[in-house]
Amino acid sequence: MFHQPAKTADFPKGFDWLNTEKPLSLAGLKGHVVVLDFWTYCCINCMHTLPTLDWIEKKYHDQPVVVIGVHSAKFQNEQLAENIRESIGRYEIGHPVIADRDMKIWQSFGVTAWPTIIVIDPKGNVVYHQAGEAHREALDDVIGVLLERHRALGTLALSPVKIDRPAKKQPSVLSYPGKLAFSPDAKMIAISDSNHNRVLVVGLDGKIIHKIGGMAKDLRDGSFDEARFFRPQGLCWVGDKIYVADTENHALREIDVSSKTVKTLAGNGIQGHWISGSQQGRTTQLSSPWDLAHSDGFVFVAMAGLHQIWAFHTESGKIGPFAGSGYENIIDGSFAEAQFAQPSGLSVYGNYLLVADSEVSAVRLLNLNKKTVQTAVGAGLFEFGHVDGSLDAAQLQHPLGLHCDGNKIYVADTYNHAIRLVDLTDQKVSTVVGKAEKTMCNLNDPLCDTLGLYEPSDVKKNGNMLYIADTNNHLIRIFDLDKKILNTLPIRE
Repeated sequence: MFHQPAKTADFPKGFDWLNTEKPLSLAGLKGHVVVLDFWTYCCINCMHTLPTLDWIEKKYHDQPVVVIGVHSAKFQNEQLAENIRESIGRYEIGHPVIADRDMKIWQSFGVTAWPTIIVIDPKGNVVYHQAGEAHREALDDVIGVLLERHRALGTLALSPVKIDRPAKKQPSVLSYPGKLAFSPDAKMIAISDSNHNRVLVVGLDGKIIHKIGGMAKDLRDGSFDEARFFRPQGLCWVGDKIYVADTENHALREIDVSSKTVKTLAGNGIQGHWISGSQQGRTTQLSSPWDLAHSDGFVFVAMAGLHQIWAFHTESGKIGPFAGSGYENIIDGSFAEAQFAQPSGLSVYGNYLLVADSEVSAVRLLNLNKKTVQTAVGAGLFEFGHVDGSLDAAQLQHPLGLHCDGNKIYVADTYNHAIRLVDLTDQKVSTVVGKAEKTMCNLNDPLCDTLGLYEPSDVKKNGNMLYIADTNNHLIRIFDLDKKILNTLPIRE
């Protein structure tokens, strides 16, 4: 919404600037239209805003318009500049980002929600303030009006400021791998190679068997070579089919390993909104599907963008909400009244569907017979940490993946850079793989020889091994539960 013009203070000195070779200042951007995006990289609504900002940047690339991300962290892990830098790479953000230490910039602009867009006119006045996912048309109109008005007034810069970007990292075999799924015979593993926009099928020796999709982002069906994805995440392998949560295409895809083809089951590439009841998949719009699990002819979908669990019926081709009201919180009860907060990981065991509920740092249990939801670990949107112990006292930090093995639930505790074990029999949580709390190393100390996990997004158990999507290290790791050794899967052609 438009605001009465109000002068604003400049950015604080000494804050970390990312994705630019030097700090920026509002004084130095006088004559420019400045778009501030207040975000935090865990937030699904913030992710939904990024395509609008990318569109704005491309449309006005030759005009005095500058987009700046103001990263005001929610989770403790998100406050570190090195982790923000990784999120910039993962979401391929093109504009500069300032790390908002202690949310001081947030407070100075009166921001109260993620995401919030603020527009500053060429004279340094705040003229637009909008909370919630960005409205492309409204933002475009505001920028267009400001450019026209200040060009006429003579207060518009003649050319856009030059912002130098740091060099991109050299690509590795994997780029931010997200999720894993084993073949029914447990001899192959599918990997969502998310930032390469493809799915790989590899043997347990790491040799690549199938490459499905290409590097380019698109929503395209066809052969393995022709098919295209856009940052896929969740995978579920049933028979000779691999179901794919094609996250940024807002689609559910199917890989047929036998015919070596890909087809779309639900979604059309456009982000959808809340619906009631099931609809035909191909005409239904999804919202950031993040993970998948299968049971009795249904593919369950962690619909992160709608804070719900959806279900796709493989025979009828229909899809719709299964559990969760759509409100964002941690509320137990019936499927209809329960509330989730950006569910991002799924696992089926017996009559239970397990959910890694990321924004409330929780593990939730759906009883498929009783149609009820209960919480195993987790307490609220701002209750998080790295605490082992009883289920009531334990804390996680933004978990994105899990695997249930009887009464043992292995959790990819993403922002704690750890694999945690939720033991429902002992009613305790422990750390299976985590960063050693050591500040110095001795010679021949094995704890100093192993690369630690860096925001792992998924974990799957196969025999006595845990396979881990070590996302920010761009690796697949293997943890031997008997020997307590962490190794790396050598993925190769």
